[in-house]
Amino acid sequence: MEPLTLHFVHERVGARFIPVGGREVVAGYGDVGAEYGAARDAVALHDASYREILRITGEDRASFLHGMVTQEVKNLPVGSAAYAAFITVKGAMVGDARILKREDDLLLDLEPGLGTKVREFLDKYLISEDAELHDGTPDQAWLKLLGPRTAQALAAVLGGPFELPAPLSSRKAVIAGQDVWLLGTALPGGLSGVDVLVPRAGLEAVWAALVGAGGVKPAGFDALERVRVEAGVPRYGQDMVDTTIPLEANLTNAISYNKGCYIGQEVIARATFRGHMNRKLAGLLLGEKDVAPGTELRRGEKKVGWVTSVVTSPVKGQRVALGYVHRDSLEPGTELTLGGEGAGTVTVAALPFTAS
Repeated sequence: MEPLTLHFVHERVGARFIPVGGREVVAGYGDVGAEYGAARDAVALHDASYREILRITGEDRASFLHGMVTQEVKNLPVGSAAYAAFITVKGAMVGDARILKREDDLLLDLEPGLGTKVREFLDKYLISEDAELHDGTPDQAWLKLLGPRTAQALAAVLGGPFELPAPLSSRKAVIAGQDVWLLGTALPGGLSGVDVLVPRAGLEAVWAALVGAGGVKPAGFDALERVRVEAGVPRYGQDMVDTTIPLEANLTNAISYNKGCYIGQEVIARATFRGHMNRKLAGLLLGEKDVAPGTELRRGEKKVGWVTSVVTSPVKGQRVALGYVHRDSLEPGTELTLGGEGAGTVTVAALPFTAS
């Protein structure tokens, strides 16, 4: 397990650690409810430096990547970001990424454990283009601010009024003597924040400055998973795997229908023209049932899906899940039976949970 750069900083305040994708992650600091509450009602600070970064340079970097992903890259303005999927010629996902376009490079923000896989996928198609792939993870890292008081926290650190950048737009700043990028974020349901791209050598200084801003509470992975699932956002490696087609996971925000050819485009176009997928990611209300990811969902005698992510949701006052459900059973309110003897029933719900 690759340790966090700030392992000892977190350890000193009682952090509990878990592995995700082969990298160390802070699961929490002892009170997941308070950490979640900070993200919902104030501002939470999460060490996302376990995420992997792939950097692409060279004159042809934008045109090359444009042909490799489901999203627009060539016409993306400098300083903007886009969410995209990498898919095979059969339409199955290799991974997903947030792509930040800077003056001299493209940065791919990847789930932990995806760096090598995505790099090998890109390298296979990199033949004559002037583009080079670099591992950016040792040099740069992400910190995440999330919650309605994010702007006030950054204003305190920056020493003046601060307006949040729009989602997927960025600006440069200096925090604790470090040149950083501030990238606007937003989740379905209205929760917004800023992700801070920091030189890894300056990570401790920037973390300390943000923690000292007043009202900022460190939050672990478990609290952010609650927020993510309530927002209905799938995570690669948990809700998406290498057999998932992006449209099954509701990734319409990752697809451009005007950009021209890319690997796997024909499958996406056919599925879009057909107007439906056989299954789609849906919300599930569990009550107080302790349901494990992978649990089968049935309707009568027929298997109609399975569970992928499970959390306790303060918004719904019960346990909730994401899972794949057959198109004939997607109507909110539909009751499904859990696999296993005596496991009981669950109810299909609209996503995001925060809007229902």
